[in-house]
Amino acid sequence: LDVYPVSNADYLTFVKANPEWSRQNTKAVFADQNYLRSFTEGFDAAAYDQAFLKQPVTNISWFAARAYCAWEGKRLPTTHEWEWAARSSETHPDGSIDPGFYQRMLDWYSRPSSGRPDTVGSTFKNYYGVYDMHGLLWEWVNDFQSTILTGESRTDKSATVNLFCGAGASSATAVDDYVAFMRYAFRSSLKAAYTVRGLGFRCEQSLPQ
Repeated sequence: LDVYPVSNADYLTFVKANPEWSRQNTKAVFADQNYLRSFTEGFDAAAYDQAFLKQPVTNISWFAARAYCAWEGKRLPTTHEWEWAARSSETHPDGSIDPGFYQRMLDWYSRPSSGRPDTVGSTFKNYYGVYDMHGLLWEWVNDFQSTILTGESRTDKSATVNLFCGAGASSATAVDDYVAFMRYAFRSSLKAAYTVRGLGFRCEQSLPQ
């Protein structure tokens, strides 16, 4: 898993190398109208201040995030992989035994957004050496729709029982972990072309077998 989420500077480099992913060239099927809305000065890094360049890129669709990771020879992490890394505190792989870890996440989830996120690397480094898993922004995962319940099968009469707002969070197994519940519910509300101000991503590379 990459140590940091993708920054605005990183994504500018990607767009310059792949102009088909610029705001004006990306088809609506791959990203909604808010795609890259903060890139008001075009795609020349020299037009932006250093603070902006060091912030995580947001307003990125799932399609765009996948394209970026593939360009780097990587991929988006799965939900399981991301959650595995996210469960650790600074000192232990299982942050649930750290009395302040869970409360810190609750505090962040309950705090209204003040606008653009802080810079990449501004939150704590966890047990695995990964920054910004909590306290900076939401992140795309490759199988973000894996918890969605469709109820489309007409032969599965029980499928409609769980068709309610946030039902995707029913896949969360730790019922006492409210912040994980929130992440599962948020993911279940997304579509691949959505771009959200507080939603970014990081890449992952599979280890050789």
